[in-house]
Amino acid sequence: MRLAKGHHLAYCANIHRGETWLETFGALETYALAVKERVCPSQPYAIGLRLSAQAAWELAQGRALAEFQHWLARHDCYVFTINGFPFGHFHGRRVKEKVYLPDWTSPERLDYTNRLFDLLAQLLPPGVEGSVSTVPGSFKEFTTTDQQRQAIRDHLFRCVQHLDQRSRESGRTLHLGLEPEPLCLLETTAETVEFFGRLRDEHPGEARLEQCLGVNYDTCHLAVEYENPAEALARLRRHQIKVSKLHLSSALKARPTPEARAALAAFADDVYLHQVVARGADGALVRYRDLDAALGAAAPAEEWRVHFHIPLHCPAAEWFEPTTDHLLGVLDVLQAEPGLCAHLEMETYTWEVMPAAMKSRNVVDQLAAEYDWCLAQLQKRGMGASQPPAPFVSASASSSAASNEACMEEASGD
Repeated sequence: MRLAKGHHLAYCANIHRGETWLETFGALETYALAVKERVCPSQPYAIGLRLSAQAAWELAQGRALAEFQHWLARHDCYVFTINGFPFGHFHGRRVKEKVYLPDWTSPERLDYTNRLFDLLAQLLPPGVEGSVSTVPGSFKEFTTTDQQRQAIRDHLFRCVQHLDQRSRESGRTLHLGLEPEPLCLLETTAETVEFFGRLRDEHPGEARLEQCLGVNYDTCHLAVEYENPAEALARLRRHQIKVSKLHLSSALKARPTPEARAALAAFADDVYLHQVVARGADGALVRYRDLDAALGAAAPAEEWRVHFHIPLHCPAAEWFEPTTDHLLGVLDVLQAEPGLCAHLEMETYTWEVMPAAMKSRNVVDQLAAEYDWCLAQLQKRGMGASQPPAPFVSASASSSAASNEACMEEASGD
């Protein structure tokens, strides 16, 4: 939905299963429209789309995109962002570190991301910027050579060239956001600044790097790293790194007492990677690849932070607190600097693997509660929902079908 200060808010559709376009579209019809009816029945409703590589390819075929454009117009919905992080399967089977593959060392990741931008350029309403979020280069374990890191930078620059071309052809502003995450090539804002500096040194004076490439700032991930939100965002601004999108999400933080460790065992699933960063009394950080590894360690620590996305409205319990303070710190910065970032996306994709006590309601109720919590926090900061505007005038599917097909034909040859 459109907010009072020109921001756009959506929930990320990666909470739903869907690897084919048919499955993805079915989830939108079943869940997204039900949530719209609850939280935004009379205003244009924003969709944070998630497309796997297979779904993106299928949406680019024939009249699928034109039919989706008609569906969006009919239901007063619009797409402003796409989650391009998970390339393949994301639910119902072991994902763990495979979620980063293919990474940015691979032409497959480049081709997939370019296709997402080709689609997004056709879906965006007039005057709305488009963002795609992606893996932060790779997982650190996967990138051990200078040649691999060079390939990542080279492929990212080729993507910047592609989306700049698409921006000029479509008249839409498009940007890619690398998403720092614990134990990835980019996991802290300091590492991110260093990476961007290296990329700019290789392409001196290249304005497209600032315009088209930035960061998807995930408030769960940076909280797990114990970053201060005001300082982290100031560091990015100081180095002229675009904040492409804000992922509004919370992690777990707890003192690793025996009681807390016992309770945390319920969060150690076989699907997703749940990195843990432990902080000692001296402030030193120790990183664990996954929650089970941390639970098996005997090293003392004052606090653990666990990469497990929990609902935004989740209250503190006896043994843990959500990292809501980091999220609210980001919103405080956004209140002071509304132009920092226009794209806000709630991302609690862990619905299927949450302990039963956290999902006593159905997924539509859960998402509606996240909207209620988030909109209340935004309203406190003068950034709540705008007054009901006129629907977006979306591009006619019939008038754009030829350009869609031409664009997709070119993309298939990339």
